[in-house]
Amino acid sequence: MGFLKIFKKDIAAPLSEAQQLAAYRRSAERGAAERGAGDAGILGALYEPYMHMVFALCYKYLQDEDASKDAVMQIFEKLLVELKTHEVEHFKSWLHSVCRNFCLMQLRAKRTFVAAENIENDDVESVFVAYEPEEPLFGERKFDALEMCLGTLPAVQRKAIQLFYIEEKCYKEICEETGFEVSKVKSYIQNGKRNLKICIEKNESK
Repeated sequence: MGFLKIFKKDIAAPLSEAQQLAAYRRSAERGAAERGAGDAGILGALYEPYMHMVFALCYKYLQDEDASKDAVMQIFEKLLVELKTHEVEHFKSWLHSVCRNFCLMQLRAKRTFVAAENIENDDVESVFVAYEPEEPLFGERKFDALEMCLGTLPAVQRKAIQLFYIEEKCYKEICEETGFEVSKVKSYIQNGKRNLKICIEKNESK
């Protein structure tokens, strides 16, 4: 796929991902001061190794090659803006969340839904984030009902659900961020999913 080679330039990139991100933010700050833009080449060198994976993940959601190619470029354009100021600690997992949310918004705009089994338990996902496999979160449900029902959950369940499914964090990361024990995290996720299912089914039956 030739389009994926767009960023292959003679860019020396012995820097770590964190250093590349910091270099891009500095270039963006200079660009703002000079009424210019950040150095897209720096970010392109960081993004390029992930482009095949981004394409594969987008294709799993969108089921369309051309739309997935467009998504790869649109996501890069999104990164150009967000990474000017946003400090990212774990680029790979953060990029996974950006891709996933971008594709879900595309599907939502078209009111299109993809069977969860075609997405969540695929090797493409595990390339980005390694965590214990978990049952998908109502991949075929209506987004509006899901969003509304999230607001009805107890705070601890809502927090665990959002961190695990929306921010794609693993159990360890959730424990570190919330102070919950891993057994509590698993319990909050399972109970939260059960309560979401009950709420969604009630609303769909109205």
